[in-house]
Amino acid sequence: MELRLRQFRPRTGPHEHRVVQPGRPLRHTSLRDQAPFGMLMGDHDGLSRLAGLFSFAACSRHTIVHVPLRDGAPPDEGCGELVDLVVAHSEAGLRPSKWPELRRSLGRGTPLTARTDEARTERHARAWLERPYDRGLLRHTTHARTYFLIGDREVFSYAATAFAYAAGWGPRHKGVAEGKSAFMASLQHELEPTRGGGHPSEVLICFKPYPPYAHFKRPGH
Repeated sequence: MELRLRQFRPRTGPHEHRVVQPGRPLRHTSLRDQAPFGMLMGDHDGLSRLAGLFSFAACSRHTIVHVPLRDGAPPDEGCGELVDLVVAHSEAGLRPSKWPELRRSLGRGTPLTARTDEARTERHARAWLERPYDRGLLRHTTHARTYFLIGDREVFSYAATAFAYAAGWGPRHKGVAEGKSAFMASLQHELEPTRGGGHPSEVLICFKPYPPYAHFKRPGH
């Protein structure tokens, strides 16, 4: 997949960071944060580009991927606060508490085109799945209306395949042409366990076309 992005090089003190954002907003994609269940809802374009962004993040250890989601078209279902999404490796040196300062210093940025390798993403995702007892998990937290996922190459690759599946098969579900959302996948086993026990955290991934729904046709119809 070819991704059109914007690249930023902000500084915090002596440290320079590399931040990328989608070149154009994922207008019909949203993320609601309501512990322990978050809900990510998107159309085909949004979910496809999220798959590409997670694949890009998987192989970009020193890059912070920022996906602004809270200012898009609000979904007509679900509950919880609308939040942005940030995806990064530990090597990127991002502390969520410092993110508001970093985001304010982004500026205009410069265009960037990147191409993802779906075969490589599948290999890394398979490697994560085949190592059930010794594999990286996603550290997750919410700060400043932003949901952070901190992980490594293989778990980001596995998450990318979940978004790709939702984008490809979501349009085939009955009811979506009438505006109903379709639950497609989730991030749960990929997330680190909640501290102190309790219900495990989970982010539901749902497909939903954007209104007016007359524009949407299920594949084969």
